[in-house]
Amino acid sequence: MNDTTPFTLPAIEATANASLQARLQHKIDGKTKPLGALGRLEALALQLGLVQRSEAPALLQPQMVVFAADHGIAAEGVSAYPQAVTAQMVANMLAGGAAVNVFARQHGFALQLVDAGVAAELPAHPGLQARKIALGTKNSSQEAAMSRREAEAALTAGRQTVAALPGNVVALGEMGIANTSAAALLLARLTGASIPDAAGRGTGLDDAQLQRKQAVLARALARHPATQPLDAVAELAALGGFEIAMMAGAMLQAASERRLVLVDGFIAGAAALVAQALVPAVRDYLVFCHRSAETGHGRLLAHLNATPLLDLDLRLGEGSGALLAWPLVQSAANFLNHMASFASAGVSEK
Repeated sequence: MNDTTPFTLPAIEATANASLQARLQHKIDGKTKPLGALGRLEALALQLGLVQRSEAPALLQPQMVVFAADHGIAAEGVSAYPQAVTAQMVANMLAGGAAVNVFARQHGFALQLVDAGVAAELPAHPGLQARKIALGTKNSSQEAAMSRREAEAALTAGRQTVAALPGNVVALGEMGIANTSAAALLLARLTGASIPDAAGRGTGLDDAQLQRKQAVLARALARHPATQPLDAVAELAALGGFEIAMMAGAMLQAASERRLVLVDGFIAGAAALVAQALVPAVRDYLVFCHRSAETGHGRLLAHLNATPLLDLDLRLGEGSGALLAWPLVQSAANFLNHMASFASAGVSEK
């Protein structure tokens, strides 16, 4: 970790604009359909317009960023897969063979992988950004996952990653064995959820393995008393992961640039919890793409007052759910921009 950039939080402007909202709603209501007939697509179209401060939002050069990192708590047997799978899956992504590659190609997303803290020295590759904070976090059931300086460096690296990208849409994903454990710990700490409510089977634990995982996470939570008042960076350092921290920083930067952020599943949702705790206005820019099959995700979405676009029992990560939801985001923009109004089509209103 060589970056000496000082840690700062970006200014994020809330999207609330009564005049623009009224004009957008009038435009939506004037389309050739019954009021509200396009359901949640209408709310999504309104969000797009408010984010872009436009009655005709355009979705430009969408970017998919996958942050990869390892977790020291994997040593406690909380995952069904060995830690080496993280580096192996990064290699698979760089070779174009993962689900995120398939869906990014299908939907026209530029894909960037970021080494946030994989526990291996990865060979240089044009598709991989080397932003490694350390060779994985430490075991949070025994000590803080990272130092405050490392947490701040990871948040900053996430900001820098997005700042260098073109376009006005960013989808975020991750890869990291045991990262459902870090996400569950952050969910428990930031929302008050119990460990059984926060921690599920992850990559496919059986009943005995799940009980072990939940016991390990309970010990980790007890080892790190809650900060009073809440210090989200300190909680991230104690319990989180480098990829979660970088996703949180990426969300903050994207929102500060008025980009739309497509939030994938449980792990990305934990990053959203951290980002909102740091700068609450970031919430206006987040589109929650799907409800994961992971136990705690429903609780997380409820805390953020988020209704996801899809519910497909996904539990893959990588940003796969964000990419699958993309056609709905496009459809929201397209009906707002191209669907006829009652007046233009000469159709009688109710």
